[in-house]
Amino acid sequence: QAQLVESGGGLVQAGGSLRLSCAASGRTFSGYAMGWFRQAPGKEREFIVGISWTGITNHADSVKGRFTISRDYARNTVYLQMNSLEPEDTAVYYCAASASSISLESGNPNYWGQGTQVTVSS
Repeated sequence: QAQLVESGGGLVQAGGSLRLSCAASGRTFSGYAMGWFRQAPGKEREFIVGISWTGITNHADSVKGRFTISRDYARNTVYLQMNSLEPEDTAVYYCAASASSISLESGNPNYWGQGTQVTVSS
């Protein structure tokens, strides 16, 4: 059974950095688009960054220049490097995988992770 497991969340001060990991198992995701979403309290889940199976990336304006997505095909793992964190980045962060980038970015991936909490203090 395919699954995605996030790790690396936690509490960090504003201006700090965190690196999230998403380990995929149960199947290879090398041909899948992978991405990260987040959901802040009282808000809808939003797409923040994705990477296609060819390595093309797409960032939401809110994280452009601060967050970087990368993937390790051999480890079946996707990473999210978050720099210059702000209190507004506080949310549960979800990893997702989709057979198409369009489905991923529209919020309809094939797979979701369980989420990891990121809290940024001011």
